[in-house]
Amino acid sequence: MSVVILLMIMSIVVAGIFLVAYLWSAKSGQFDDPDAHANRILQDTELVNKSK
Repeated sequence: MSVVILLMIMSIVVAGIFLVAYLWSAKSGQFDDPDAHANRILQDTELVNKSK
């Protein structure tokens, strides 16, 4: 029975490590859209200075 308790504690610790790693990666922008910057150059939305 003590092995079951040990495995439960270890699984909770591993799950906590994965949760912390996920939250850190989400906060640092790892899941942002990687194609957004590449596609931005294709769109002509830049403001043009008409005072010249």
